[in-house]
Amino acid sequence: MQTFKTSLDNLAKGVTIAVTLFLAGIILLQYILFIDTSNVISLCTATTLLLMYFIAFALRPINYSISANHLTIHKIFWNVKINRNQIISVAYVTKETIGCTTRVFAVGGLFGYFGKFSNSKIGSITWYATRRNKTVLIKICNNKKNMVTPDDPETFVANYYA
Repeated sequence: MQTFKTSLDNLAKGVTIAVTLFLAGIILLQYILFIDTSNVISLCTATTLLLMYFIAFALRPINYSISANHLTIHKIFWNVKINRNQIISVAYVTKETIGCTTRVFAVGGLFGYFGKFSNSKIGSITWYATRRNKTVLIKICNNKKNMVTPDDPETFVANYYA
């Protein structure tokens, strides 16, 4: 089994830092403002914000691996395994090939880019990415498409076909 690292691009790093500081600021500020009261709303707000933050953290792709039977997208709580016999193609694609992509139901910067996206050229895509470049398009049976972003996409594609 070959494992491929993935790292955040500068935008994802910036968004992650900014959101982290923003959420910490909101939580801290509401406790400073409501220190004299046992405000249930403050507790609910803090809990909701932290829950959303940790869900995004848990859904982020950590790395990818290729074995004889599966292509696996590793995440904290559960992995996404794609049977190799269901994969039609794996190809490195450039930003020009991808064109304009919009989020449908996805995270767009906090710990990466993952979820459902729509693209005018490619159609509906599920992203398991940490950057907006170095993209590899995986076409699967039933017209499903996944996007991954290993740090070395050319080697990733070559090892898939090896």
